[in-house]
Amino acid sequence: MTSEARILIAPSVLAADFAGLGQQVRDVTEAGADLIHVDVMDGQFVPNISFGEVVVDAIRRSTDLPLNIHLMINNPDDLLPCFMKAKSDQILVHAESTRHLHRTVTRIKEAGHDVGVAINPGTPVSALEEVLPLLDIALVMTVNPGFGGQSFIPEALAKVKRLYETIRSNGYAAQVEVDGGVKADWTAQDSVKAGATILVAGTAIFNDAEPVIQSMARMHGCIHGLKPE
Repeated sequence: MTSEARILIAPSVLAADFAGLGQQVRDVTEAGADLIHVDVMDGQFVPNISFGEVVVDAIRRSTDLPLNIHLMINNPDDLLPCFMKAKSDQILVHAESTRHLHRTVTRIKEAGHDVGVAINPGTPVSALEEVLPLLDIALVMTVNPGFGGQSFIPEALAKVKRLYETIRSNGYAAQVEVDGGVKADWTAQDSVKAGATILVAGTAIFNDAEPVIQSMARMHGCIHGLKPE
């Protein structure tokens, strides 16, 4: 990863209007999204239940963009076959959710998918150390997972920077992704400056105040020309 990497916007459908989910996905695709972020929650690893295989398949039929599938579930290996379908999709698991992280990462890689590992706000960057050379994405949670609409945790920026510097100094390929409370303001800007190249945004994109074409334009405009410092 280099400082010249393009910054990708991944709208999170957790914040979309589920009554018109397919259209919402098509709208952000047309508005210039790079990825579609899909939060799969099991009500155990995190407090809430979101959706599973059937809904993910419906989202996949609504866009040609890669799905950034974020498995916030215990024992993700048990359900990997449900989500490892389209080869363009990215599969992300939590470091805290599986006992054998290296095995899980390797299984996803061998299936031909980009693989990512997420860490919660209380989990140190060192939890990724042994698998970081294998990763395509390292995801830093900038809120405690399980609920949409939370406020960005500013202290997470130092973790983003440490992770970015570790990747760069070792010549690894992983991109840094941030997820939680990212808006078209300092949260997006400081995340990019710290080293993030994938920004997940939920309520900043899907809201009642403006159509997604406007919210996407504001997000792109907010980070235009920025790069890690």
